[in-house]
Amino acid sequence: MKWVVLLWLVAFSECIVKIPLRRVKTMRKTLSGENMLNNVLKEHGNRMSKISFRGSNLTTLPLRNIRDLTYVGNITIGTPPQEFQVVFDTGSSDFWVPSDFCTSPQCIAHVRFRQHQSSTFRPTNKTFSITYGSGRMRGVVAHDTVQIGDLVSTDQPFGLSMSEYGFKGRAYDGILGLNYPDKSFSEAIPIFDKLKNEGAISEPVFAFYLSKKKLEGSVVMFGGVDHRYYKGELNWVPLIEEGDWTVHMDRISMKRNVVACSEGCEAAVDTGTSLIKGPRKLVNKIQKLIGAMPRGSKHYVYCSAVNTLPSIIFTINGINYPVSARDYILKDSRGRCYTAFKKQRFSSSTETWILGDAFLRVYFSVFDRGNGRIGLARAV
Repeated sequence: MKWVVLLWLVAFSECIVKIPLRRVKTMRKTLSGENMLNNVLKEHGNRMSKISFRGSNLTTLPLRNIRDLTYVGNITIGTPPQEFQVVFDTGSSDFWVPSDFCTSPQCIAHVRFRQHQSSTFRPTNKTFSITYGSGRMRGVVAHDTVQIGDLVSTDQPFGLSMSEYGFKGRAYDGILGLNYPDKSFSEAIPIFDKLKNEGAISEPVFAFYLSKKKLEGSVVMFGGVDHRYYKGELNWVPLIEEGDWTVHMDRISMKRNVVACSEGCEAAVDTGTSLIKGPRKLVNKIQKLIGAMPRGSKHYVYCSAVNTLPSIIFTINGINYPVSARDYILKDSRGRCYTAFKKQRFSSSTETWILGDAFLRVYFSVFDRGNGRIGLARAV
């Protein structure tokens, strides 16, 4: 799975659509405490009032954190509504869930859409297929009513998987792509674009707050930005070109030494990827500098050594974004510590990195379709 000067930000008194994302591990302690949240609001109160979206609607959906690896949120499809857990993915553009006619083991293990139970379902004969880093699917395009929080899209085209392969141990039913329309394999209009075109979203913006080590607390928001989820100012980074959530990165450094991206490179900001991925040789170099040892598909370090490991700094548009070892070291199901760096499966003619959830847990992210930019700020 793969990836705004905002002129006004939504006033808190107005309706923002926020969609809580659930991550399989938590929301930050700083937000769970009322006093801390009030302090953040007090500290940034003046700034917020100056850059609020007037008359905007902000929809926020909760996300659930699954072991710091996947963030899923609930959406519904059909009439009456059928509920699914999906990944909101800035790295892809297609929206799909398993079909009731899919007999692949991966489908059977998840909620499948029962089209015959929906009075608003409309089939088509169009087929498509998608290959992700974690698996692949083949499906057919259909239309039905889709609801995300308070947002409703009628006659929304979406995919129904007829066969699935890979996706080992996935904790979600389907994927809801938030990339640009040109990236769609099904050639169906993405739900964000349809809602935007119909005026359901007053500002063409969505944003993510991803919690760490907490099941609840993560959110995806549409139509504006809730300032309570970040501190300081948002730094705006122009896209390399509109059509993909990819920006120019200046370098990656550690202990004042450049360790990758030495001549500049591309970085995809991807909420659908758990880790930080890069070219094989450069990832191996970082693993060696950290002292991580390979074991299977992961590189492990002693958990007792995490506090001694250096921060890794990603410099983007002249701004440093440090990620500490506490953030780039994860734990597996047996409590062993491994790094969030992983080699990409596919090679590229240019040096390309994918900044996934391990980076985005540290930095609140805003995706501005209206201005072709991504905003980053330290998450609270």
